[in-house]
Amino acid sequence: MNNKIKITFLGTGTSQGVPVIGCDCEVCRSTDKKNKRLRSSIMVETDDACFTIDAGPDFRYQMLRQNVKDIDGIVITHSHKDHIAGLDDVRAFNWLRKKDMNIYASKEDQKVIMKEFSYAFGENLYPGVPRFNLIEIDEEPFKINNTIITPLKALHQRMEVRGFRIGDFAYITDTHYIPPSTLTQISDCKTVVLSAVRHEPHPSHYSLSEAIKMLEFIRPEKGYITHLSHLMGLHGEVSKELPEFVELAYDGLEVLL
Repeated sequence: MNNKIKITFLGTGTSQGVPVIGCDCEVCRSTDKKNKRLRSSIMVETDDACFTIDAGPDFRYQMLRQNVKDIDGIVITHSHKDHIAGLDDVRAFNWLRKKDMNIYASKEDQKVIMKEFSYAFGENLYPGVPRFNLIEIDEEPFKINNTIITPLKALHQRMEVRGFRIGDFAYITDTHYIPPSTLTQISDCKTVVLSAVRHEPHPSHYSLSEAIKMLEFIRPEKGYITHLSHLMGLHGEVSKELPEFVELAYDGLEVLL
């Protein structure tokens, strides 16, 4: 059974991050740190484990910014580049801690990881390549040390992705459809994080209104919105539109559960 849980939002942006390269919109020009978003990821710290969910292109900087010295593993929601591109940077942990990095991923996502990081697999490997210990997950709960993690099915257009429940906390990103079976699994969660990229409808992500509607249906004590694009608008302005129990997440936000 999990006791104390600390969630740190390492990144809360979409695949391009915020600001977007070359963009001159008011969000990208904003000096408010809450409008500066690295690619989406969280760090979970429990009584006996520390791990991240996803490792996007900003993973190295996220680890440095939070002064992270070690993690027990990386849990993968899905294999899009903005969620796995930073896996190469586990090399630092490999070297410092003299261990392979545990990567918890579905069989399908493992295939992509092995293709994207082909130089880390096979024989006669070049010295210094990242060392992964791929651990297959499916629908069954699994453990990192004694911390229980329950996979949660969702759809990202036609791609199956996984959210995760740890204790009374649930994290589901990059989805436009959460099936009834998953809703049942998180119906009693006290804190739920969902993604929403913008106000307008999107073919593979919730819009803000859709994410709010889903949170109002689940009705946790607290809901957070992550994976925001610059099209969502300024953090301070959008926050005024939200129900009282819902907040926009931002990089560096820490939540104690």
